[in-house]
Amino acid sequence: MALTAKLQEALNEQLKYEFESAYIYLAMATYLDSRDLEGATHWMRLQAREEITHAAKFHTYLSDRDANIVLQAIPAPPAKWDSIVATFAAALAHEQKMTERLNKLMDLAQSEKDHATVSLLQWFVDEQVEEEATIKTVIARLKLVGEDSSGLFMIDRDLSTRVIPPQIGAGTTFA
Repeated sequence: MALTAKLQEALNEQLKYEFESAYIYLAMATYLDSRDLEGATHWMRLQAREEITHAAKFHTYLSDRDANIVLQAIPAPPAKWDSIVATFAAALAHEQKMTERLNKLMDLAQSEKDHATVSLLQWFVDEQVEEEATIKTVIARLKLVGEDSSGLFMIDRDLSTRVIPPQIGAGTTFA
């Protein structure tokens, strides 16, 4: 069964949003790097990489469904935040917006009775739960230490240990 025009358009839009997310996280990494927060910079760079794998997953899916793939312009992201807490709060707000988009896309796939797309999107819906929970934990820890430089140093060090699980990148690269 071919994708409906409406679903194809929505999936192309989601492809754009995934690339836009990568841009946003790279901008956050750039800002955090300017603040000498190596761990937070590392965390955001990996988040950007993860978003690119998400885009690749949508790209591959559209290709597998013989859809017309349309790469759209990506707006420039913000470049500065007030603090590390504000940066992660913006990341959380972005992920919450992404969750809303994916839920609407899931609603559309269900209404179109496109079970293959529902299956694809279920992975993303589940992933969003983890994304939001992880960022909320980082924010809570940052708020806990406040302006204490020793606490911030420890959190930044912890953020530097982040790795992307192998299943995130499996089969979802452009190479």
